Amino acid sequence: MPSGALPAYAHPVLCITDARTGAPTEVRRTLTRVQAHVTGADTSSLRVLLVADVLARALELGRVPALTIADPPADLRERADALGIRPAETTAPVTGRALHVAGPDTPAPEDGIHVRVAPAAGTADASVLRLALLAVPRTEPADPGASAEEARTTLTRWRKAVATWATRPSRPVPDAVHQDLRTAWEDDLDVPAVLDVLRRVEHAEDLSDGARFETYAYADRLLGLDLTRDIGAAP
Repeated sequence: MPSGALPAYAHPVLCITDARTGAPTEVRRTLTRVQAHVTGADTSSLRVLLVADVLARALELGRVPALTIADPPADLRERADALGIRPAETTAPVTGRALHVAGPDTPAPEDGIHVRVAPAAGTADASVLRLALLAVPRTEPADPGASAEEARTTLTRWRKAVATWATRPSRPVPDAVHQDLRTAWEDDLDVPAVLDVLRRVEHAEDLSDGARFETYAYADRLLGLDLTRDIGAAP
């Protein structure tokens, strides 16, 4: 290691705003518990689970050992399954740093970092609900029903495009695009900014289809939108 260099685990892989202090807080490469706190089965509670899921995905992409903790009621777990929200452990270990994800009025333990999620009113088909919720900053109220058709159109177009791009010669994610994606989600988990990067890539004239495919596949490890679903499907 060069003199004065920090070990890899010392570098932050995510900077998240602590809702208690309003200050940006760095998350480094150490065991992290992403603990979702929900009290009901409405869309606001579903949004909390979704933010926790994407937060854990972001940490894993930064090679942070992450453990998601949640114990939702059965009907909320069913809705979460339909959105591709990965199952979580029901009990939290005492080791590791905690990221508590909760709605604005839901109590959470005092330790760790607090990530507050604004309410969501209404709903939409499970096939588009995940994108409709992710498209709104987590600190702003969301109405997925109002944006469901836009989300449906976008998902249909992107999945079709990815299936087409997959038939072209593969090319790596361009360095600049990779940096834009990482900067977006590592800066306070700005998922709408990640979606903006994908929109730019979709229409960028200087990118090959193979690079577009690899970009979308990489970003989907965070988004969980199943963008590669239609690869190999009959036209």
